Amino acid sequence: MGIQMDVVADYPVNDEVERVLGLAESVGEPVTVTFVWEGRNEAERAVLVPAATLALWEHWAPTAYPTSDAGDGNRADTEKPELAHPAKFGAFTLFRRRVGGRTAVAREGVVVAELLDPDEARWLQEQARNVRQGFMDPKQKAAFEEFLARQASLDEQ
Repeated sequence: MGIQMDVVADYPVNDEVERVLGLAESVGEPVTVTFVWEGRNEAERAVLVPAATLALWEHWAPTAYPTSDAGDGNRADTEKPELAHPAKFGAFTLFRRRVGGRTAVAREGVVVAELLDPDEARWLQEQARNVRQGFMDPKQKAAFEEFLARQASLDEQ
């Protein structure tokens, strides 16, 4: 992912959650978020993906994410899906989907981002990049692969 940004949001501090959501929207890049929900033993990690970025990934990705292979398979079997009650954080409203595990983030009635499982976000981005590269001419593809290699070396530093 272009800019690697990790943030932590403690619930129920509305201002903090709103700040994180606003940050991701203004950056325009995926942001990894760790939510520390009250009453839960484990933190929840998700990637907040701006709606336009997600639309681009889903446009190029050839298939949907294989949810049966996702993450820790036991979690889906042991937990009942949460009710999809909206949660309001300042100007943002979160709509957790009962199927698929995504959460839509809306502001003023418009979905501006979605929270995805980190594995799903990584998979979608890789699939989209691979398919998109298939449409490039050989010279452009070589230049893009060189660019990606430089980005990977910068991320390792």
